[in-house]
Amino acid sequence: MKLLLTSGGVTNPSIRGSLEAMLGKPIDECDALCIPTAQYGHPWVGPGERAWQFISGNSENPMVDLGWRSVGVLELAALPSIDAEQWVPVVRDADVLLVAGGDVLYLAHWMRESGLVDLLPTLVDTVWVGFSAGSMVLTPEVGEEFIQWRPASGRTDTLGLVDFSICPHLALDGQSGNSLAEAEEWATGISCPAYVIDDQTAIAVVDDVVEVVSEGRWMLMGS
Repeated sequence: MKLLLTSGGVTNPSIRGSLEAMLGKPIDECDALCIPTAQYGHPWVGPGERAWQFISGNSENPMVDLGWRSVGVLELAALPSIDAEQWVPVVRDADVLLVAGGDVLYLAHWMRESGLVDLLPTLVDTVWVGFSAGSMVLTPEVGEEFIQWRPASGRTDTLGLVDFSICPHLALDGQSGNSLAEAEEWATGISCPAYVIDDQTAIAVVDDVVEVVSEGRWMLMGS
């Protein structure tokens, strides 16, 4: 897949330009599926109003509201109860998957349980756009600081589709988000290279080439 791993969504022209380059055609000619699953597992997010805001394109994280030709909903927690023939073709037909933030282990759990994680390697032309947990889920590890929900199995690993970790929502001291000091402390517990990014930054991965796209602040730790 082509990956656009953001902290806060498609928040500026540089990130949008990277998305359009990955798609290879205008946004208004593309069909999207939004995945709200991570929101339900996070105690600060959902279920409730914020899940509706994301799905309807009324959230503070620009993704669903970018002007897609069509937008559908793919709820991963529902997929194990229906036949793969009902949902796999829908995923294959989508140009882009828009993956909400929330609880990263909850998202990883349902990606495994639903079978979506097994489908991803075959989606060579599909773009994955994540924000926050929707980006972190593809990394090898997230650190204890980002764990709220745990599966019954107790496993805390994420999917490892990329070889770096992400600390999102870097913010100036006193502002909402993660301070530089908190990010530096987090990075000491991460065993792979780790990007610390603010909400004006994304990490683009195409054909294993990694590029930081930013109109804000970011840093690479442990490289």
